[in-house]
Amino acid sequence: MDSKMTLLTENIARRIVGKEELIEKLVIALLAGGHVLIEDVPGVGKTTLARSLAESIEGSFARIQFTPDTLPSDVTGMSVYNAGTGEFTTVLGPVKANIVLADEINRTSPRTQSALLEAMEEQQLTIDGVSYPIPDPFMVIGTQNPSTSVGTYPLPEAQLDRFLMKLTVGYPSDEDARAMARRFLSGEFEESLKPVLSAEDIVTAEKSVREVTVSDEIVGYVSEIVKRTRKQQEVKCGASPRASLDLLRACQAKAYVSGRDYVIPEDVLAMAEAVLPHRLMITAEGRMNRVTGEEIIRRILREVKVPQ
Repeated sequence: MDSKMTLLTENIARRIVGKEELIEKLVIALLAGGHVLIEDVPGVGKTTLARSLAESIEGSFARIQFTPDTLPSDVTGMSVYNAGTGEFTTVLGPVKANIVLADEINRTSPRTQSALLEAMEEQQLTIDGVSYPIPDPFMVIGTQNPSTSVGTYPLPEAQLDRFLMKLTVGYPSDEDARAMARRFLSGEFEESLKPVLSAEDIVTAEKSVREVTVSDEIVGYVSEIVKRTRKQQEVKCGASPRASLDLLRACQAKAYVSGRDYVIPEDVLAMAEAVLPHRLMITAEGRMNRVTGEEIIRRILREVKVPQ
């Protein structure tokens, strides 16, 4: 792994025990310039994971706790009238930070959820017709409880498609649970993480990721995988062209983190299960049969011939 990225992943692993693969995917998403949605039951460390990444980078960080009464202006900002000067002053919201933690994003209304869309896609905010740029790097880490939880609003497909990856944390193993308990009792979890990289380091790494070579065979491989998602019986709407581009960029970041300047088929296999499943719209019959996007992507990966 690239030495700077090793520093970053090891620093996050001080707080998140036994989840090295999950941490690596989060770092890959950051280097790919993408956003991540983390879905799991409460209490497994979703917020801690996001905050640990933010603390490990010397950049700005903002946390938005979404609730049913959160307004779009609480996210993007607003124009405030100054009675002394008789003029309006624009106050930018928390989404202007480098790393934005959108905590429990599916507890707020679809209208407020959509306030993030422009920032996530175009890296800018528009308030009263005036656009404001967002600093680079920029990453939204959304956390959500499963849609079966009380008081949640499912994210619209258009917003799900703007998340590069959807990840789960999962319960720790017995050994990891004991290690976590020891660190908790020793007070290690109460210590703040020190930044190991600057925002400029991440921007430089992002530029290097874009220079990673992708062969025509890999492009064809990715295109075939995405095309087949639209032909599955249990899928009423397959992966979008954006999904294809996101998968290619994630593969470049995976190769970079692995210390290579070229993408190999194994990068595609590793990234497809994180980038594609949440973008598939399963039919009602498929949901009745409990078919998941992950199962469909794994089936497609077994069917499509891997380039040599």
